[in-house]
Amino acid sequence: LHGPEGLGFSCARLKYLFTFLLPEVCPGTQNGLSSTGSQETQYNLIKDRYSGCEIIMGNLEITQIESNWDFSFLKTIREVTGYVLIAMNHVQEIPLGQLRVIRGNSLYERRFALSVFFNYPKEGSNGLRQLGLLNLTEILEGGVQIINNKFLSYGPSIFWQDILRDNSAPIDIQNNGERGLTLNDLIFDAPVALSIVSLFVCLMTKMVCAPQCNGRCFGRSPRDCCHIECAAGCKGPLDEDCFACRHFNDSGACVPQCPQTLIYNKQTFQMETNPNAKYQYGSICVSQCPTHFVVDGSSCVSVCPPDKTEMERDGQRQCELCSGFCPKAPGFGRERHKGFCSDLEAIRAEKNQTPWLWRFWNGTQGIIHFFL
Repeated sequence: LHGPEGLGFSCARLKYLFTFLLPEVCPGTQNGLSSTGSQETQYNLIKDRYSGCEIIMGNLEITQIESNWDFSFLKTIREVTGYVLIAMNHVQEIPLGQLRVIRGNSLYERRFALSVFFNYPKEGSNGLRQLGLLNLTEILEGGVQIINNKFLSYGPSIFWQDILRDNSAPIDIQNNGERGLTLNDLIFDAPVALSIVSLFVCLMTKMVCAPQCNGRCFGRSPRDCCHIECAAGCKGPLDEDCFACRHFNDSGACVPQCPQTLIYNKQTFQMETNPNAKYQYGSICVSQCPTHFVVDGSSCVSVCPPDKTEMERDGQRQCELCSGFCPKAPGFGRERHKGFCSDLEAIRAEKNQTPWLWRFWNGTQGIIHFFL
């Protein structure tokens, strides 16, 4: 993120704009190990972006924070569609206790959905000690890398094979703090550990589920399988009982695809418009695309592909194939910036917010990395 004063735009205001559609969704980043501005600025950008967020559309990247700031605002995050990168920080805790699923739609270094490394200073006792991933039960794509974290001890103790959907995904766990207790250690420990053992067994579903259950269940019986579209476990057999969805969430039900724009009429043998059609927005089915997104087939996109141009039809911007020369699509160009900023200025005036549009205008580059 870049701005005239090293500041980014306020994602909290962006989330406010989308409240009528996606109140819990926020955009991720694609910065890798790069950073901009002072430590305080960087921390405030992260806090502004993720406060109150539950689903990150993109990557969660916390890097190069040298002060022990309070990251309790991350406790609401329960899903990340890209990867999680925690690297080169001096903070003691990154509280991701509600995170249930990492989709891995994009991978760090094209391999890892979760990458945690070098989170301690050269001198002193500050350093990452806790991630608190008590509810992480599904990584759909990619592997795990937890290396060179001097004070982080439990990484080797987690049964990562149970969390990874892909059995061939890489698992790189080395050079961390003292190895924590494993499940076998607890079995031979005091009776008080029995409750802890029960907790771990409940979380490690692939170990206790019947073979018919495809690794996710809510009990030991073959009748206690989660629905095939569930990710991260479930509380019952229905597609509405999932903790998270493997593909798409359609009004609380997990489905393999969103309701398509065209459906087949068996009586007329023709394709007809589906009145209940919805569009893909990340892993969510929406009846309308968010403001300043364009409909391309059955998806919400930030810009049309090179062979299509943006057209207005029935009050909705759509991508249509070009006839001959294809003009450059506006996407997040200057005109769209003007419209977006006008909408946000109206909201700011109505809610008596402090001015922040210049920060938004100059910080848009960061969000484009995600949208594209």
